[in-house]
Amino acid sequence: MSFEELGIEEILLQGIHSLGFTEPTPIQEQAIPILLSGTKDFVGLAQTGTGKTAAFGLPLLQLVDTKARTPVALMVCPTRELCMQITKDLMNFGKFKKGIKTVAVYGGTSISQQIRDLRQGAQVVVATPGRLIDLIERKAIDLVNIEYIVLDEADEMLNMGFRDDIEFILKNSPNRKSIWLFSATMPPEVKQVSKRYMNKPHEITIGKMNAANVNIDHQHYVTSGVNRYQTLKRIIDFNPGIYGIIFTRTKADAQSITESLIREGYDIEALHGDLTQVQRDKVMGRFREKSIQLLIATDVAARGIDVKDITHVVNYELPDDIEVYTHRSGRTGRAGKNGVCISLVTARELYRLRQIEKLINNTFHKMDIPSGKDVCRKQFFHFIDKLLKADISHGEYETYIPLLKEKFEDVTKEEILQRVAALEFDRFLQYYENAADLNIRDDKRFEKGSSQRGEGRSIRGDRPARSEGRRASSGSSGSGYKKLFVNLGTKDGFYKASFLQFILDMSELNKDVLGRIDMKDMNSWVEIDGGSANQMIKSLDGKKFKGRRIRMNDADSGGPRNNF
Repeated sequence: MSFEELGIEEILLQGIHSLGFTEPTPIQEQAIPILLSGTKDFVGLAQTGTGKTAAFGLPLLQLVDTKARTPVALMVCPTRELCMQITKDLMNFGKFKKGIKTVAVYGGTSISQQIRDLRQGAQVVVATPGRLIDLIERKAIDLVNIEYIVLDEADEMLNMGFRDDIEFILKNSPNRKSIWLFSATMPPEVKQVSKRYMNKPHEITIGKMNAANVNIDHQHYVTSGVNRYQTLKRIIDFNPGIYGIIFTRTKADAQSITESLIREGYDIEALHGDLTQVQRDKVMGRFREKSIQLLIATDVAARGIDVKDITHVVNYELPDDIEVYTHRSGRTGRAGKNGVCISLVTARELYRLRQIEKLINNTFHKMDIPSGKDVCRKQFFHFIDKLLKADISHGEYETYIPLLKEKFEDVTKEEILQRVAALEFDRFLQYYENAADLNIRDDKRFEKGSSQRGEGRSIRGDRPARSEGRRASSGSSGSGYKKLFVNLGTKDGFYKASFLQFILDMSELNKDVLGRIDMKDMNSWVEIDGGSANQMIKSLDGKKFKGRRIRMNDADSGGPRNNF
């Protein structure tokens, strides 16, 4: 089926054809005819990289009235990067359609400029929830004329704590004709939003629900905790053409591992919450240009990243929430290309792989950690392939041939090859000459036997009695978290995004240290990394807000309790 057969108007066809799009993807083929009606609520379940932006963007551009001077279409997405990417795509799709104006609004940049852009008139607004709420509270945007609302990566937004914000947005758009919800997974929170605000939505699922991309090979390596970093290095060296993202649980891990790898000569940079927006943009620019080979990131920092041709995703540690695995792995294997998602696990984490297998309807392949000789052999043949494929069509190399022949007159071809290999691989050979075997073969908690490299099987190990990642306290969403009580709530005028910004500004902490936030009318409960809890308490407890004394304490040490 072609885009013409889907009902896309000619002026938009010019735009997508100029981008090289010829045939719609499955999500576009099924969604576009339904969305073009403009009056039907819609739920689309599909993984990232399947073409969802065009699936909702093309119908939206066709439906909006170019004469409107206030926003009639609103797209809400979880992160600044995704907001910018969607805006760029919409501008490319509609570049031949006169009169369409799209404005992106997101945090980390001047809100004054965004207000000016909105006042100049725009039919389409692409927004992150926090900044949109801020603009609504400043009366810089009115949702009364919004006809179409798109919630992109709805599961991610709810996972980031934006449920109250999304509900506020939906409650304050009384004249909408339809809601289009797109998500990679369908957790209970997404179902609740759909049931509460949508009217018998048309639902389509591309692939199995929660299934990971079929183009991704899911691999795991069993290692010990003390050898996790060495295993990571071994895997990077064994994949000389790797262009990928390494995920860590914490920003501290991201930074320390990056510093260690840089010292050892790897092209890598970290992406975490301590970076300013300028630094973040610089890192992402270098990564997209492939000036750096590897990016190491936390889940919060990496949300919304859309980079083409990523070959590998490496889970230095599994995420606390297994559904996050789907989002991590979805960074590779996009646009029909193959990708690899690697997870480093200890014996006690094997049971979590079985849980993820059920979630993604796919199997993990157990791989042996490469030996030192395996790494050297792989690197050597990679270098030889590069040597044979080197482009010698440019430059007057033939003028140097007589001199080279003279220089190498008494050297055999075999010796030349040996010297080239020595120059290129001296560091590898020295490092891996007496490299230890990092595989653990005698632990009964592992699967019996050992798979050959490249041949995998599903995880079937016995579940251990206790997990390394068990919760620090009842109700906590992750290891090492504390739960704090604070006597501020929605009746103080807060929504989750504005409350989050308030406590971060007061404590001068970064968003990465926070877990779940549960807000009630008069008080709230905040999960926070144990190492940052005292700083937040000292920053808020006893201070004044609108004339009222703030009370904050550790809910697990005698303060009010709330089970999430």
